[in-house]
This record gives sequence, C-alpha cells and structure tokens, in this order.
Amino acid sequence: MDVERVIKLVLFSCITLIALIKQCLSDPNDEACLTNLNKSLQDPNKSLHNWNQQTFAKPCNDSISNLQGAICNNGRIYKLSLNNLSLRGTISPFLSNCTNLQALDLSSNFLTGPIPPELQSLVNLAVLNLSSNRLEGEIPPQLTLCAYLNIIDFHDNLLTGPIPQQLGLLNRLSAFDVSNNRLSGPIPVLLSNRSGPNLPRFNASSFEGNKDLYGYPLPPLRSKGLSILAIVGIGLGSGLASLVLSFTGVCIWLKVTDRKVALEEGKISHLMPDY
Repeated sequence: MDVERVIKLVLFSCITLIALIKQCLSDPNDEACLTNLNKSLQDPNKSLHNWNQQTFAKPCNDSISNLQGAICNNGRIYKLSLNNLSLRGTISPFLSNCTNLQALDLSSNFLTGPIPPELQSLVNLAVLNLSSNRLEGEIPPQLTLCAYLNIIDFHDNLLTGPIPQQLGLLNRLSAFDVSNNRLSGPIPVLLSNRSGPNLPRFNASSFEGNKDLYGYPLPPLRSKGLSILAIVGIGLGSGLASLVLSFTGVCIWLKVTDRKVALEEGKISHLMPDY
C-alpha cells in the first residue's frame, strides 16, 4: 500500500468521523436557546411533553425534529410553532441563540412581559407572530435589524408607546398587524403610505383598536380644543349661574325695600296726632 493511498484513506476516515460526531452533537446555540425558553414558559396542559434536557441536547437529526413544535433543517432549528397551547410565562431573550430560526409563532397563549429586543439577533427571521397574548411594553425598534421579516403580527396584546418609525424600512414586509393594543402616536408614514410596485400598503384594520393612535389610514389627530358639547355645557352652566345670582339679587333688593317701607310707615304713624 503506497503512501498516497494511506493518506487518502486517513482523510476519508477523518471526514466520516467528523460527520458522525456532528450528527451526535447538537448545536450549542440551539441547546441554550431551548433550555432557557423552556425555563421561561409554564405549560399547564403538558403540551410540551418531550421538552427536556435530553431532547435539547439533540433536537434535530439532520432535517428530522425530535422536539414537539420544532422543525429542523440541516441539523438546526429553523421554525418554532408553539401557538394555541395555553402557555404562560415570558418570552426568553435567549431565543436569540436560535440563530437559524426563520419562523417564530407563539400566538394565542397567555404570555406576559415585553418583547425582547434581543430578537434582533435572529437575522434570518421571516415570520414573527406573537399575537393574542398579554405582552406589555413597547415594540422594540431593534427588530429592524431582522431584514428578512415578511410578517409581523402583534395584534391583541397590551403593547404601549409608539410604532417605531424604523419598521417602515423593512422592504420585505408583506403583512403587519398591531391592532387592539394600547399604542399611541402617529402611524409611521413608511408603513401607512408605502410606494413601489412590490410594497403592499396596510389598511386601517392593521392599526385599529388603539385609541391614541392616529394618522393615515386612521383618522387624523383629534383637536385638543373644547368640543361643541363642552361649549354648550359651559354656556348652559354660565346661564344658570347668572340666573341664580340675578334671582338672589332681586330677593335681597325686595327685602331691603320692604324694610325701608316699614321704617317709613313707622315714622308717619308716630307723627300723626291722636283723636
């Protein structure tokens, strides 16, 4: 056996060994992502029955997932669908470790707390659905760094503050829904009045249900001046007050006048002689 053949055999063996090791070991980022997400969630219905440390150590066999709610591609988790499972708890910022993630759906649960700004690290993310939860706080402007986002759905939460202007820079965005929250301020022009053949416009249904949100396609900012009803009410109140004061003045005047008349009558009777 010549040296060249031996070298080729050794290289082939090394490559095969590396491939086998890769299949046996999980990606450490995905493992940290899943471990911390599991810690932040409460699962009262035991829907995530195989979410345990043993499965986190090897969640994927190439493109086959060993984990409920997860879909794998090339040994990495690229989709998490944990919607409508009555999950409670918060969204772990360690989700950012699932760097190959392209779709995240945690909708229709009972999740609370903020949307982690750390999600900006999911640079491959195309779908982000956190709708129908109880999430609070502001929408992180850092989500603009997820340049591949096609869908953002945050409807039916308790989100506050303005819609970040930067989200209008997401040119791939085809669906956007923040309805039925507690958002305030103007709707970003780059979201409401998009121009270009491949940039869909979002209608009022994407923004309604936020009483302090204004601007196209919603009505403009309401005037801070007095309403017609308020002006009429003030007018009626002033008129009533004037009427009461006038009536009180007349009563006082009549009383004073009666007293003067009585005094005059007393003087006259005193001066008249007796017969």
